[in-house]
Amino acid sequence: MPTAAGLFAAEDGRPRCFWCAASPAYRHYHDTEWGFPVADDRRLFEKLCLEGFQSGLSWLTILNKREAFRKAFAGFDAARVARFGERDVIRLLGDAGIVRHRGKIESTINNARRALELVEAEGSLAAFVWRFEPAAADRPPAMTRDALMELAQTDASRALAKELKRRGWSFVGPTTVYAFMQAMGLVNDHLEGCDARARVERARSELARPSE
Repeated sequence: MPTAAGLFAAEDGRPRCFWCAASPAYRHYHDTEWGFPVADDRRLFEKLCLEGFQSGLSWLTILNKREAFRKAFAGFDAARVARFGERDVIRLLGDAGIVRHRGKIESTINNARRALELVEAEGSLAAFVWRFEPAAADRPPAMTRDALMELAQTDASRALAKELKRRGWSFVGPTTVYAFMQAMGLVNDHLEGCDARARVERARSELARPSE
């Protein structure tokens, strides 16, 4: 049922962002995960990898396959994935539960190795990525649907993507990285009037930004 611009109400009557209307699973993801701040290295690494797999596809496709991805990639334990070799690539290319794209599979293995290097250099993946959280002055004054549509990539996502690429990561373009920033709570892109927006903002205000 439509409500204000960019929002819809499901059976429970709660206003939500338009993009999660497709299924109950998508609404649950919107209500409980998307935008809530994350400072756990494994979850951050998983999301960067899955956003890479999502390139050219819908996030709902990846969400529906997420448990299969977790099983295939050792729970996105970067240390374990970094040890994957050609036999693992062949195994994964035969796994119908995931997206069977050699380039993206090899990218995930490469990125696991780069993640270990980054943690060694910076202390944690969380401390590194949260340095790229944009200042409030760089954000839209109101998160309307029109404002959201202008945010496919930002200065912050371009800076983070550039630095990841400099460190040897792949499938981390600025649009992919901005989707990661949205999902992991480095920004709050729930629309004004969305039931989750205030909860996300409260969680962001309570988060102790990781420094190491």
